Amino acid sequence: MYMTLLQPIRGTHDIMGADVKLHNHITETAYKIAQNYGYEEIQTPIFERSEVFHRTLGDTSDIVSKETYTFIDRDKTGITLRPEFTAGIARSVISNGLTQNLPQKLFSSGALFRHERPQKCRYRQFHQINFEYIGAKTAYSDIETIALANEVLSKLGFNEEITLEINTLGDLASRAEYKKALVAYFSKYKDRLSFDSLQRLEKNPLRILDTKDEEDKKIVADAPLLLDYLNDESKEYYYKLLDGIKKLGINYKENPKIVRGMDYYTHTVFEFTTTELGSQGTVLAGGRYDGLVEIMGGPSIPAIGFAAGIERLAELIKLKGFNSPIDKNFYFIAIGEVAEQNAYVLLNNLRKAGFRIFAEYSGNISKRFKKANSLNAVATLIFGDEECIKNVIKVKNMISGVEETIPLDKLNQYLGKF
Repeated sequence: MYMTLLQPIRGTHDIMGADVKLHNHITETAYKIAQNYGYEEIQTPIFERSEVFHRTLGDTSDIVSKETYTFIDRDKTGITLRPEFTAGIARSVISNGLTQNLPQKLFSSGALFRHERPQKCRYRQFHQINFEYIGAKTAYSDIETIALANEVLSKLGFNEEITLEINTLGDLASRAEYKKALVAYFSKYKDRLSFDSLQRLEKNPLRILDTKDEEDKKIVADAPLLLDYLNDESKEYYYKLLDGIKKLGINYKENPKIVRGMDYYTHTVFEFTTTELGSQGTVLAGGRYDGLVEIMGGPSIPAIGFAAGIERLAELIKLKGFNSPIDKNFYFIAIGEVAEQNAYVLLNNLRKAGFRIFAEYSGNISKRFKKANSLNAVATLIFGDEECIKNVIKVKNMISGVEETIPLDKLNQYLGKF
């Protein structure tokens, strides 16, 4: 029993050591690029009223029907741990009056929760970077958003191993005609469709196109294509988007099977995919969601956004060979009662000056030098009673082996050379 208590919950994992550095590298890279594109950071609560997610994601979505962590709070309020960022950010934009100051470009990062079957790069607590461009009206903002996503992946070192796939969902009028065509087509195969697809047939037939059932996929292969049902306005929007992507020199392929089943999605949807992660091939996905803010109770506001899974990006980077940034470690050894009594003041000043210092106040000297080597310290600082009295310190370069005596008032400048 006690051993069980010491194990992480299924679908969660501890992030430590080099993995923490890699996760931070991904988040910091994304945030720097977000700033270049005019994004501000926002962090919404890790849980919301259940309606925030259930109402916006829709009852027929797998996330709501199978995957959300939902419970009743002590005050009888339905609470859901956030399974994605967008709905919570839309709620925040409305409740904080940001709809009066558009556009809003918002960046988030952090943990999300879905109760799904754990597998490689898929966890029940996972992490994402997330971008929302709220108040984005034209195809040019879609082009900019895809360019931003592409730059994030490029700065993380991805090129040939990732493919941009694009589709259009058209406007609401085009979608309505397309849904009729899908219902007519899939109705002929009711005896072969899976239980989930049969449920979606009347309420949300587009979700059938995203089925994971192998028998359903055979039927979907010959389903009508949305491109054949686009009106002139939707076609113009789509071709303007593709032309802009070409002008930016971003390679892409059209994929009519990319869908977002919720009615608030319109026009552009896109994914960056890879074949190097097995079944978890989508590393970044996004789309235009012009109806979401209105569904949440706000005004009708166009928007586009995307998110990328940090665990999946991290795994891809590992496959390429991630070189963790080398920390400049210094190791401090205090020897003697007088030195020990004054060492913490000197250490405090060094750390405030920005140096990364590991310190030992007691123990065998040779073992402490071995510890310095194990930490890959670039230099060891030796502070004994005599050095304390003379206001100097010995600094041993752990690479060259050279040891020098440095006045304390020159120490920061000397260590800065490392």
